[in-house]
Amino acid sequence: MTTVRPAPVRRAAVVAVMLGMVTVGVAAPVSAQTRPLQPIVEAVSLRLATADAVASAKWGTLSPIDDPAREAQVLGAVSAQAAEEGLSTARVQQIFRDQIEANKDVQRALFAWWTVAPGSAPTVRPDLTQIRPVIDRQNTDILVQLREQEAVLAGPECVPALVDAAVAVAAEQRLDPLHQATLAHALVSICGEVGA
Repeated sequence: MTTVRPAPVRRAAVVAVMLGMVTVGVAAPVSAQTRPLQPIVEAVSLRLATADAVASAKWGTLSPIDDPAREAQVLGAVSAQAAEEGLSTARVQQIFRDQIEANKDVQRALFAWWTVAPGSAPTVRPDLTQIRPVIDRQNTDILVQLREQEAVLAGPECVPALVDAAVAVAAEQRLDPLHQATLAHALVSICGEVGA
């Protein structure tokens, strides 16, 4: 059975992740057993890191940030993979909608910054056809982690474990405030049952 958490619980999870990132400077190294959700947070963060390159590719072109056709393609692909993994397609779609929206949040923030500070705008335009396979690989990594951590994600310890992992990843990857905030957005639907 698919359990979709109500909006207040999701907002509380985002606040918890953000507070954890703000109040903890550097996380102590621990094993995967101690921090079981770190691999999924790393995969989400690496997927989110592609937003900078996507924004650079679209900047100064007619390519819009919102790309419904590509978004539908991504959601269709992850839904098919979810079914193969025995995961709830509805839950996986929600998780990946959050990934997509967080990615677009980064793009919008960068566009806004480049508009007011044109000297900081990119001068090289990456090729989106080279970025998309990277995103697809991260999508697969996230799906694998959803399957492997299904019990933790469905349990009461998920939110604290997710906060702990997010703090560790933010410190290790030296995420700036924009990428910390968007990582929290990307993680908002992770906790909960993911089985079909």
